[in-house]
Amino acid sequence: MSLRINSNIAAMNAYRNLSVNDKQMQGSLEKLSSGLRINRSADDAAGMSIAQGLQSQIGGLKVATRNAQDGVNVVQTADGALNESAEILQRMRDLAVQAANGGSQDTNAQAAAQTEFGQLQSELDRIAKTTSFGGQKLLAVGTAGGTAYTGSFQVGANNTTDDRINVSMDASVFGAAGTKASNTLSGTFSAALDTETITASIGGNGATVTLNSPSSLDDVVNQLNGNASFSASFVATKAGADLKISSKVAQAETITVSSSAAGLTAGTAVAGTTGSTATGFDSAGLGVGNTVSLNNTTNARNAIDAVDAAIKNLSTARSQLGAYQNRFEHTINNINVQVENLSASKSAITDTDMAQEMVKFTRSQILSQAGTAMLAQANQAPQSVLQLLRG
Repeated sequence: MSLRINSNIAAMNAYRNLSVNDKQMQGSLEKLSSGLRINRSADDAAGMSIAQGLQSQIGGLKVATRNAQDGVNVVQTADGALNESAEILQRMRDLAVQAANGGSQDTNAQAAAQTEFGQLQSELDRIAKTTSFGGQKLLAVGTAGGTAYTGSFQVGANNTTDDRINVSMDASVFGAAGTKASNTLSGTFSAALDTETITASIGGNGATVTLNSPSSLDDVVNQLNGNASFSASFVATKAGADLKISSKVAQAETITVSSSAAGLTAGTAVAGTTGSTATGFDSAGLGVGNTVSLNNTTNARNAIDAVDAAIKNLSTARSQLGAYQNRFEHTINNINVQVENLSASKSAITDTDMAQEMVKFTRSQILSQAGTAMLAQANQAPQSVLQLLRG
């Protein structure tokens, strides 16, 4: 046995172990009090990086949920207004049937019906011109000086066309009587189309879109439909291995398409046909404007057919709005599931397992208490040297 007083190795060893245990106990206290396993990057640098990425995605998706709900609210606002328009059309039809009964309706009675009929026409116009959401007119297409509502809703956390839903309340929501004009481009749709342009035109309306390195035909379709100038008049779809470009409304003109890409050729053009499709939500757009009246029996009978067509077209438009709303609601449900799963993944990385951490804390606390006692004992050991010095 050797006794030294200049270097108390036992005390130094006890102090080192006590410092380690004290640091571990402080770390456990921090994690238990904050509820977080990672309180600073040093706790888990890789985990912190992953968690921050997940947090960005979770935050973006939560905002996207609100955006999608805004889409539901916009569509519901428009549909609510159109519901009243539908009630007005039903009343207009009743008046037309009444005025068409020439056997009992004299000119005075027909004039009275025409008075109410005219007021209802004006109310259709007012509803179409004033229905708005956040300052944006929703039903102004077809009205004097009005433009069609087109809204792009960000329903994803990233900046891609798949993270957006486009809503249009233009003439396309009425469908079309007859065949819409269309044309196809045949060839290879791949990255070889980088910086190439595709042009479509019909009836004086045209759009030229520069493609941004499309990787597939689906990507070509998405880029075209995501372009505002293109989607104003056209819609792109896949036709097998070909790209089909169609007009949004039926019209007599033939659609023309072209591409600057080598190897892409235009197919056979299909001319559109005009029909009784509505062009707007006001009285004129629905086909029951000033040219429709109840001032005599013949006109009243013709008004029945006009109002029937308007009711049909309005119902078609409302069906489209209902489809938009259902899509938004499914989108919201899907986003909520994503937020839940991503939050669980982030929690697994950043949050403290309280039971496990309490076990570590208890161990560190006991070792710290034991280490303190052993350090005191180690500091007392050199005192035995005094016994030797006393002789």
